[in-house]
Amino acid sequence: MKKTLNVIKIGGNVIDSSEKLHQFLLDFTALPGDKILIHGGGKVATELGLSLGVEAKMVEGRRITDIETLRVVTMVYAGLINKNMVAQLQARGCNAIGLSGADGNVIKAVKRPVKDIDWGFVGDLDAASVSTETLGSLLNAGLVPVLCAITHDGDAQLLNTNADTIASAVAVAMSSLYETALIYCFEKRGVMRDVEDEDSLVAEIRMHEFDTLKNEGVVSGGMIPKLHNAFEAIKSGVAAVYIGKADELPQINGGNFGTRLIQ
Repeated sequence: MKKTLNVIKIGGNVIDSSEKLHQFLLDFTALPGDKILIHGGGKVATELGLSLGVEAKMVEGRRITDIETLRVVTMVYAGLINKNMVAQLQARGCNAIGLSGADGNVIKAVKRPVKDIDWGFVGDLDAASVSTETLGSLLNAGLVPVLCAITHDGDAQLLNTNADTIASAVAVAMSSLYETALIYCFEKRGVMRDVEDEDSLVAEIRMHEFDTLKNEGVVSGGMIPKLHNAFEAIKSGVAAVYIGKADELPQINGGNFGTRLIQ
């Protein structure tokens, strides 16, 4: 019987709020069993970029990454956010280790080819991109990997990869070794029919409902790639996928957390 593994992605306004992040990291530390944390940090990167004269360019929630933007996101994701989170987890007794995709060759990506849009230095993944051997070794050593959204191509080029995509790819790859759950945590209770109404939670979404919800505007912006990656993960063997509010993470053990995605 496989051991369980929670692959948790934290993002949104949670990272921007020291209080919310503090509580999330407490809850994450208390979560039993093996776990991997993946984080974004787009708003912090956007703010730093603006202060340096580098304007963020987004398409459907995804960042176009020219060379100047790559420098900014590398500083923010692999540096400021990653190391601050690792330090906070260590202070809470969670033996975290912070990694970019280049560290230990843990995530190798391919630069996205230019088609309708030139995404710049953006890396695409598949399940083979993730080193299950490295992550498995870290987990077996009692470490908790904390992965940022910077990957590499194996030829000395760093790449920016959507953190939701990384979370999905890690969950899919590790499902060969573990009974894996993929959990997206952000500032909302889950997918909401009305973002201003906390009682409008969509408790379950089936794969065939995704396009309808996009057309209705219920799913938009950064939620589009999040759900796309989540459904791809389900099709590829991940046992369960949830999207929910970071401060409700303790409810995951009872299965009563956010929106559950179903094939």
